[in-house]
Amino acid sequence: MTVPPHARGYEGFPGRIGRTTDDSTPAWPDVPSARPGAPNIVVILIDDMGFSDIGPFGSEIDTPNLDRLAASGVRLTNYHTTPLCSPSRAALLTGLNPHRAGYGFVANADPGFPGLRLELSDDTQTLPEILRAGGYATYAVGKWHLVRDANIRPGATRDSWPTQRGFDRYYGSLEGLNSFFHPNQLVSDSSAVDVEEYPEGYYLTDDLTDKAVSYIKDLRAHDADTPFFLYFAHVAMHGPLQAKESDIARYRGRYEQGWDAVRQRRFESQVAQGLFPEGTEQAPRNVEPGFDVPEWDSLTDDQRARFARYMEVYAAMVDSVDQSVGRVLDTIDELGELDNTIVVFTSDNGGTAEGGPEGTRSYFAEFAHVPDPDWVGDVPHDESLIGSARLGVHYPRGWGQASNTPFRFYKGQSFAGGVRVPFVLSWPAGLRKESGDNGVRDQFAYVTDLTPTLLSLAGVTAPTKRKGLPVKTFDGVDASALLHDRSAASTHTEQYTEMVGNRGFYRDGWKLLALHPGLDVDDPKWQLFDVRTDPTEIHDVADRYPEKVAELAAAWDESAWANTVFPLATPAGLFTRRPAEQALARPVRILAGTPTLERYRSSKLISFRDFDIRVELGGSAGSAPGVEPGGYTPGDEGVLVAHGDVQGGYLLYVEDGHLVFGVNSYGRYTSVDAGPLPAGARTIDVSAVVAPRLRWDFTIRVDGADEAELLGQVQLVGMAPWTGISVGVDARGPVSWDLRERRGPFRYTGDLRSVTYTPGPVGVPAVAVREIEREAEFAAD
Repeated sequence: MTVPPHARGYEGFPGRIGRTTDDSTPAWPDVPSARPGAPNIVVILIDDMGFSDIGPFGSEIDTPNLDRLAASGVRLTNYHTTPLCSPSRAALLTGLNPHRAGYGFVANADPGFPGLRLELSDDTQTLPEILRAGGYATYAVGKWHLVRDANIRPGATRDSWPTQRGFDRYYGSLEGLNSFFHPNQLVSDSSAVDVEEYPEGYYLTDDLTDKAVSYIKDLRAHDADTPFFLYFAHVAMHGPLQAKESDIARYRGRYEQGWDAVRQRRFESQVAQGLFPEGTEQAPRNVEPGFDVPEWDSLTDDQRARFARYMEVYAAMVDSVDQSVGRVLDTIDELGELDNTIVVFTSDNGGTAEGGPEGTRSYFAEFAHVPDPDWVGDVPHDESLIGSARLGVHYPRGWGQASNTPFRFYKGQSFAGGVRVPFVLSWPAGLRKESGDNGVRDQFAYVTDLTPTLLSLAGVTAPTKRKGLPVKTFDGVDASALLHDRSAASTHTEQYTEMVGNRGFYRDGWKLLALHPGLDVDDPKWQLFDVRTDPTEIHDVADRYPEKVAELAAAWDESAWANTVFPLATPAGLFTRRPAEQALARPVRILAGTPTLERYRSSKLISFRDFDIRVELGGSAGSAPGVEPGGYTPGDEGVLVAHGDVQGGYLLYVEDGHLVFGVNSYGRYTSVDAGPLPAGARTIDVSAVVAPRLRWDFTIRVDGADEAELLGQVQLVGMAPWTGISVGVDARGPVSWDLRERRGPFRYTGDLRSVTYTPGPVGVPAVAVREIEREAEFAAD
């Protein structure tokens, strides 16, 4: 029969419609499916890992699983990425240059310009979206950092969250960093995990690996055929450096010889493995002010002992990552699919100098960079605690240059130390190396090449539209030819880079580079290197080839306009926030039982300002029905409000009938006993007033009467407090380690009605706020 014209809902149906199913023909929509034999794809992205930190790139650290990947695959020794995290992740997952993708900086700012959107636009498609449309199951675990910090909270847009950007499942941290023993917030799919206390023995890398393995097993238990894409973005090696004691123990004493000796041995290994030709010069120690590294033998005995401990922890973390890689590979192997799985291992940028010249045992204090001569950026904790859950630490920048052997400079700079990272790709069934091929490739490749290359290897074609909009075309190129053939020429012949004034331009073996020029972000001091003969960028030939400098400088400018780089961000412009964020600093009443607030939202209530906290108590939990609650009941105890963790925070609690207020100033804990809490007390107030030299003066009141003071406490700024506000419990990381050991999270046993935060005026000069936030946002990457 013919469907009448007024009928609705049959448009486009390819079958036949009759009066009953007996005289109709069914039809079903096509379901995306991958081509027969399509490979699985695993991309393992490490955070802040330098060029030389794994065995296949020269390291002495034990990495047997990465060694076997390199043995079966290829190593790209001339692979480049961007100098910072969010830009690299955006470029990797979209195939777009970072500014075109909207990530000219990390997702901890909001200047209001196209190249600095710090959220993915609707016409930008991602690798998992393309693969899912091509019939793949898609999973992500670990660090995301492609969501603006203001959008991590409930009620904000989730347009750039992983499950809205092509991943079927996600588990990890949306932040740029996290604690390895007490993460401030983890997300499962599209919701924060409401964790009160992490189990004994918890370690983040293990947790993420457990989840990755479970995703793969779950898929195969239900579906034997669909290929999968796993994006495993480790939180390691980003600070704070923390490792399991069992892993640290294997590296005790290995670094007493210092960074000069380690760099030399790594470089010799690199040359022996064929990563660089004989005659290549290793870059000398960095000597530029602010980047400089002292000779190891010039340090005191105490410095050498402490600095070696930092590197033991770092090595243990690399080892832990390798163990994780092994668990993922073993799972795929047990399923019989390892030969037909593409595995990529790389880093988002080079090793970091963020630990400063001497490292730090108080991670967030180091990044405050407060203009105060009395500020302590390295609280002198017991050195035996370095790497443990008790501290947040980072190594001195001398180890950062060792990570980046044989190059100069670090994460954040456009020189090779910041952008040249290890890259291993294995696919036994698809990449057959010829006899004598050691798998080393020295052709130029860039992070934007990964998406088009993987799509080519998988045989998946990218859609041309997303949400009805024409998608942005790739800036990267298919580099699969050089994977198959070590003599193939690179098809990526030129590339710009720019990050907060550090800039560069590569073309056919020439690199034009400039460090941040200082006050004028648009006044580069160019250096020129012929990296065909000088891969470590030692010999500046700008004076010899002024015409080449002019040519590449003009090319940089043209490329910057073509890739949405302008306007260049000045410090003041970069850290501008949209006016709507002011709503995050309005007073808020938090009811008992509310999940822990997100970090950024919590910070807006206290940062650089006066603030008041009011705790409202009701009656005993056992009050009879109809009886008016009588306020505090003797015998009730526990935490009333907590904000932060071992790296900085404050809390208010009742124990043994006494009211106690404590402040953790980047690991230095101070408390005041406000005396016995009287029966029937209904309100407890904590008032913080900004004091000179970035301090707070605290006053504690009960029912309006002053009971105690805690004066001159260091303000928690930058990234502290890291864990958000909890009401009625000290959730996740403990503000007071001793209290946690005695009482656990110490949930309040009485009738706690609510906690109200009333933010007051900002009391810190604007210029100091900008400088502190600038340094903190760099550290957040």
